[in-house]
Amino acid sequence: MTDSVIPAFDIMALQLNQQDLPVASLYVVATPIGNMGDITFRAAHVLKNVDGIACEDTRHTAPLLKHLGINKPLLALHEHNEREASNKVVEHLKAGQRWAYVSDAGTPGISDPGALLAQACIDNGLRVLPIPGASAVSAIASVAGHALSMTDGHFQFVGFFPVKTKDQTSFIANIEQARCGTIFYESPHRIEDTLKTIETSSIARERQMVIGRELTKKFETIDHLTVGEITAWLSKQDGFRGEFAILIAGVSPKDRQNAEGSFEINKLIKELSIHLGSKQIAEVVSSVSNISKKDAYQLALDIKKPASD
Repeated sequence: MTDSVIPAFDIMALQLNQQDLPVASLYVVATPIGNMGDITFRAAHVLKNVDGIACEDTRHTAPLLKHLGINKPLLALHEHNEREASNKVVEHLKAGQRWAYVSDAGTPGISDPGALLAQACIDNGLRVLPIPGASAVSAIASVAGHALSMTDGHFQFVGFFPVKTKDQTSFIANIEQARCGTIFYESPHRIEDTLKTIETSSIARERQMVIGRELTKKFETIDHLTVGEITAWLSKQDGFRGEFAILIAGVSPKDRQNAEGSFEINKLIKELSIHLGSKQIAEVVSSVSNISKKDAYQLALDIKKPASD
């Protein structure tokens, strides 16, 4: 007697029917960032079974729900009305309903509305349940290769590249000094200027980076290069359509060690300069490090110079 085989989709249906969907709860649902096939079984199941759906833009969410064969009350909740609309959702939940929240694409709350709604629910003692799925952050990180592996896969997400020059300065300094990779977003009409700003900044030209455009979509491109190769990359582009996700590698352990070593040597020279001349300092420094007497002597001169001005 042979065992009957249950089709995979039937197994999934059985598993979904056993899912716990507590009432008086907000379900934060990730939706596709471009490829409709990235909707998860669980996300579709939740959207089908909630009492209503709050969304960043009803015009954007309606086609997704139609594709899934779902018809639910929709409530617009975006950056301009998030507090007011959040109060409405909270009232629905207090009445014992289940509501979902979706942004236009990807995971809500990640450079998208959703955080204020989640906090409003938390403040009112209501459950907030994540329904994970697509995210441009995790998508670009998953294909970063050496740009992330050199710092053990650690990264920081910092939202969109700032528009104001004064904000760009601190933003770039953060990337330059970060021990982990940095991921940020950029729009198509600003990407060229942003990349030029990065290439001419203090970020080391050999730092690895990954440029992802139209992630998960039909015309997706993912390019691996260094900061110093940005101009060459730009010259090969035929327009800048689509949304961008950028990853820049963190400071490598080797460079970090060199920087820390330089700091310690400079600190030693400053202490010695109180008691010794430059030649004597050079002898001491060269004897306790791999720096030559000539280079140590020049360092001593450079470090002592401000004190003699």
